[in-house]
Amino acid sequence: MKNSKSNFYYFFLGIILTIGLIFFAITLFFTDNTVNANNNPDENFPQGYRIVSPEMPNYLEFAGEKIPAENFEVYERMEREFLSNTYWHSATILAIKRANRWFPLIEPILKKNNIPDDFKYLCVAESNMENVISPAGATGFWQFMKPAGEKYGLEINSQVDERYDVEKSTEAACKYLRDSYDMFGSWIVAAASYNMGQDGVQLQRERQKTTNYFNLVLNSETSRFVARIVSLKYILQNPEKYGFDIQAEEKYKPLEFYEETLDSSVADLADYATNLGVNYFILKMYNPWLRDNYLSNKTKKVYVIKLPSEGSIEIIKE
Repeated sequence: MKNSKSNFYYFFLGIILTIGLIFFAITLFFTDNTVNANNNPDENFPQGYRIVSPEMPNYLEFAGEKIPAENFEVYERMEREFLSNTYWHSATILAIKRANRWFPLIEPILKKNNIPDDFKYLCVAESNMENVISPAGATGFWQFMKPAGEKYGLEINSQVDERYDVEKSTEAACKYLRDSYDMFGSWIVAAASYNMGQDGVQLQRERQKTTNYFNLVLNSETSRFVARIVSLKYILQNPEKYGFDIQAEEKYKPLEFYEETLDSSVADLADYATNLGVNYFILKMYNPWLRDNYLSNKTKKVYVIKLPSEGSIEIIKE
């Protein structure tokens, strides 16, 4: 009987000690978490990630012209595009990467034509520096419709479409923007006209009896267009401020190339590419303006063909 009481005593004591140890462990766990949370507030969020409203610059301008962000509607219009492009991560990351490749090609053309450097961001807003086609048929980096492209000197047909040529389409865009500036006297309005068309902007200015872009009642796309360009400008100029941690080695390198002239017809561009030491895929990648697998060229026009510099890329072997 005495032995049974002793066993019960030790059993009861063991339970009390176990409960005490569990209580102590729980208390220590929550104390440590509270300390860590106080030391690092980001621990309150999943993976330390906080979704915040990006900081707006105190002063906004485009092509040397002030954005009147002191007006609440203009401020909110701008903030909408800062939010969209800050949190549209995939598109903005691609813009940062592609800018490293294409801006060095675009910037000298803008400078040569006395077009403000900020207009390279219009190209980003239009196509994100990709040879895309809009539902309406606007094509290439600068999204030219066929009539406008031809008006500003681009060859556009079933075999050759220079809207896909970054350099030539940039030249054409410069001519358009210069005409718009001469017409409206404002680079901001010139940018808006690139989206809406010169005739459309002129009609609304006359109809609404105002010349200031920010006082015009326009369709949603044109109302947002300038703000989209401005937001991309500030984000791409200082991506770290908006949470983009893209290292230099992660950005796309400019394409190194040399040029060959072509002033005759080509029956098969795949054979032509092979004779140049590349393949059809590489030929089209460096010359996307070639739109078919042959080139008639009955007029013997001189075309410039770009080819990768030796050793600049790895060509996939058959």
